[in-house]
Amino acid sequence: MAKFDENYFKNDGMKATTIEDTLAKDEQILWRGKPNRKAYIWGQVFRMMPFALIWIIFDGAFLGCMFGFNIFGQLPWYFTLIICLFLLLHLTPVWMWIASMVTSSIQQKNIEYVFTNTRIIVRSGVIGIDMRNIYYVDIQSVNLKVGLSDKWFKVGDIYIRTPSSSVVLWDISDPYNITTKLQKIVNDIKSDVHYPNQLRPKINEGFSTKYQAEDKKK
Repeated sequence: MAKFDENYFKNDGMKATTIEDTLAKDEQILWRGKPNRKAYIWGQVFRMMPFALIWIIFDGAFLGCMFGFNIFGQLPWYFTLIICLFLLLHLTPVWMWIASMVTSSIQQKNIEYVFTNTRIIVRSGVIGIDMRNIYYVDIQSVNLKVGLSDKWFKVGDIYIRTPSSSVVLWDISDPYNITTKLQKIVNDIKSDVHYPNQLRPKINEGFSTKYQAEDKKK
């Protein structure tokens, strides 16, 4: 039976607030990066802006009609209060948009992406610091998306999907190179896990299936 260290899980007083605090003994960092600051902040501005503006125009037109026809002056004060409270609640998407813009700078400062030789670590948070781990063997796909605003800032978003969840690495500089290398890391590590080197034949004939166009088969 294996021997366990009873002190292994004891807290030594350190809080895991940096990537280095979470690394295992022999774990090595292959790459680390952050979202491009300008691209990330402007991305938060543009992401909900069309929806928020439509909401503002709709509620603004409603208030304009209420004031234009002096409806507020004809209603009891408590009805006016109820309508104002309803409008404040109805403008929740606008408040969310403003909050995302205000906190975007703090979010960008706390976000960090790290590729190690065993996993991907995503550090994020506004008030507290969250650490998310994605192990290469669990990754199903790695895709890159470059939108119109991304082209302006020369960045891209890397979408990583696993069977249980997905994560996005936002506004990565040099996105094509990083995505290509990450795909290679995932492929290499998954091959090592599922098909260790000792089990690989020196000569692998591969598949014998051949694909031909319809006109060439005839």
